Amino acid sequence: MGSRKKIAADKRKEAMKSVAIAKLQKVPTSPRKMRQVADNIRGVEVEKALAILRYSTRHASKPLEKLLMSAIANWEAKNEGRKAGDTKLIVKTVMVDESTSLKRMLPAPQGRAYRMRKRSNHVTLIVDTAVNNEEAAN
Repeated sequence: MGSRKKIAADKRKEAMKSVAIAKLQKVPTSPRKMRQVADNIRGVEVEKALAILRYSTRHASKPLEKLLMSAIANWEAKNEGRKAGDTKLIVKTVMVDESTSLKRMLPAPQGRAYRMRKRSNHVTLIVDTAVNNEEAAN
């Protein structure tokens, strides 16, 4: 590995030490519906994001709430001795990617059949402290 690549890799590794990642795979909700809920919490403080998800009526908010709780627990495990409530954590990134689709047949008129796709998705959530984001912006 060249010296420039090693320096860049070390910099990326150091930046990832302060963030916590949680992934949820093969969620049986369409990616579009999940993205609508994810857009509500992107860039928001963790406590406020939990309140938004807890009182949302959307079906996709329950798995996303569990994922956020997991990301908070991952952050606390990485930063031993620090509590998430004491620091100002924010939802840095929420990515919703399409997963596999279950293909089913629906009966249609005149002996035909239409294909129905039951979509699913993968969600990746990254939690970071607000101080690190301000330093990165400067």
